[in-house]
Amino acid sequence: MYQALWLLLETIGSLLATACVLRAYLAWLGLGARNPIGQFVVAVTDWIVRPLRGMLPAPRKARRSVDWPSLLAALLLALALAVFYVLVFGRGRVPAPGAVLLLAAFWLVKWSLWLLTAMVLLLAVLSWVNPRAPIAPVVDALTQPFLAPIRRIVPLVGGVDLSPLVLILLLQFVLTLLHSFMPAFVALAA
Repeated sequence: MYQALWLLLETIGSLLATACVLRAYLAWLGLGARNPIGQFVVAVTDWIVRPLRGMLPAPRKARRSVDWPSLLAALLLALALAVFYVLVFGRGRVPAPGAVLLLAAFWLVKWSLWLLTAMVLLLAVLSWVNPRAPIAPVVDALTQPFLAPIRRIVPLVGGVDLSPLVLILLLQFVLTLLHSFMPAFVALAA
């Protein structure tokens, strides 16, 4: 019973937290909500980010400004999930605050890496299926900072850009390393 409840809560919570991270990243790139992805992310996360805007400074309209309310919302969602996880699966023990914060930060990093993986996959699919799709320029802008360094090293092979494949392999390697540390985080938190 608890496993099914956890699956539901983790899915909803991780998607909302990831949407908050994406909202902050869009603001950092200066893309805002004037694109289809930005409009969707703002609509999904506004209920949690808007109240935090009164407590924290709003991001400037310039590029490379940090959207602290969106990042705090992602952290709060991850913390709520971590507390719930430890209370339910920690055999009734009171969670250690530092361990719960560490678990929440671990999850945020993991979710952010999965978000980037999904964006790179979407970019690859769009480049083959519909390169003129309305979201293609936004997805390209989101992945460009990560793909550009790889593109400088990995040449085109027969006219095919292999940098998305290299980035996905690197992301999967980092995710595998993170998953190897997961039991230690859970043991600390529980």
